Amino acid sequence: MNRINVRRSAIVVATSAATCATLLLSGCAAAVTPGATPTETGGATSAAAADYPVTVDNCGVSVTVTAAPERIVSIKSSATELLLALGLGDRIVGSAFLDGPLPESLATAGADLNLISDFLPGQEAVLGLNPDFIYGGWESNFSADGVGERDALTTLGVGSYVSPAACKGDFMPNPLTFETVFSEINEAGKIFGAEPAATALVTSLEHDLAGLTPANSEKTTALWYSSGTTTPYVGAGIGSPQMIMEAAGLSNIFANVSDTWTSAGWESIIEADPSVIVLVDATWNTAAAKIAHLESDPATQVLDAVKNQRYIILPFAATEAGIRNVEAASSAITQLAALDK
Repeated sequence: MNRINVRRSAIVVATSAATCATLLLSGCAAAVTPGATPTETGGATSAAAADYPVTVDNCGVSVTVTAAPERIVSIKSSATELLLALGLGDRIVGSAFLDGPLPESLATAGADLNLISDFLPGQEAVLGLNPDFIYGGWESNFSADGVGERDALTTLGVGSYVSPAACKGDFMPNPLTFETVFSEINEAGKIFGAEPAATALVTSLEHDLAGLTPANSEKTTALWYSSGTTTPYVGAGIGSPQMIMEAAGLSNIFANVSDTWTSAGWESIIEADPSVIVLVDATWNTAAAKIAHLESDPATQVLDAVKNQRYIILPFAATEAGIRNVEAASSAITQLAALDK
């Protein structure tokens, strides 16, 4: 017997030779009314049985779920926030590596989250929670030094899923689009037995996205400044930074770089002289710290955006692919309008 007692009958990956009987759904999420929080809709409640088994191709791994996962560990804010938005907070037995505080709309739903680590937890901490499923925001979360490799977790009966936006290699979205983000929400709804909530959430986000009025991209060039001082790490042309900037009407000065994020030289940034700088605000690398660097370094003081303090600040958790990307684009539009007054 393995040290960890997991529900092997609940979850199995298709690469396993085992076959399992379909089980009854034991707890689905209620549908979320657009604009309402999970608590307002009653949270996770019993619903009609979903269609199981569910099989998805996830970053090149075929994952089959035969019943709704009941003991979920979530890694990264994007995964945790989506589960909460689907009304599945009562199934989360542990969360880790949150990139910032929960948004107000999810604060009540996530009030009792069991935070097991501020960063990537190890296998012992995760498996000690007796999970039947792990939902990770990055492929790198599933490593021998992290929560465990996916094949190894499968042998323990623990299912796994990576945010498709974070897939690497041949499975990397190129480019990432809102359709990809919305597809993940619907896919998660099927996996976790919360399809009505997922459908309602996507409908609400699509409505909000369609209602955006982007800025004039021909007039507004932008640098997406994530981190770094000597060598800045910036948003490139195919990931969530580009997707958010495009929705906001900002013209990314590194849009021609075929990557999600990239390292850049200050020389090329100074040459491009963007009219606005998008600053990612993280606890470990705040927007204030970036501003202090930009305004104290003689090399960057010459930038027009620095001289005129034309900064757009977005929280880190809203800038990785997830349910807050439309909100991030909307905030960028609002902040830019205030700068242009």
